[in-house]
Amino acid sequence: MLKGNVVLVAALLLFEVSLFVTGFIDEDDDHRVLVDNKCKCIKVTSRFVPSEENPNEKVLERNIEIRIPLNSRINISDPTSPLRTNFVYDLSKLCQKCNAEEIYIGGEPVMAAQGTCSSDSSEDPCYTYNRNKCYTWGVPFTSKGKTIMKRAALNPESCYEYQHHLKQGSKFQVPNY
Repeated sequence: MLKGNVVLVAALLLFEVSLFVTGFIDEDDDHRVLVDNKCKCIKVTSRFVPSEENPNEKVLERNIEIRIPLNSRINISDPTSPLRTNFVYDLSKLCQKCNAEEIYIGGEPVMAAQGTCSSDSSEDPCYTYNRNKCYTWGVPFTSKGKTIMKRAALNPESCYEYQHHLKQGSKFQVPNY
């Protein structure tokens, strides 16, 4: 019976040590962030890992993390629009690098960018609020029998800077969506 307990303890100890070691191996892996798009709620990373067929060879592994905002509206700046049920992700568009970068061709520095970049974002909707942007919506306000439209913040924490600028008399403008 004592021999059985020793074997059990040795097996548990070996199992815990293997968990401890594998936990630290993952921290040393070099994950490279390719896309971290807060508007689309998507993050794409890549890293090189040993191949399952040939451990001496490394293969590229891509990790795609998509966060689905549950109460997202079709038009995020309109609280009366229906809930969004369709989320479209075009990875080739998300992974584009539109900023020109300096590369070397034949030892000479050259500025290069992808030629298919488009600055038209109207066809590419946001699925959640940009935390750095102040979204407003027109709300009817009735006082003394008169109804006027006032702008109300949909995400007040991002509109603090707007209110701060108004107090100081600057010409900071809140975009109308």
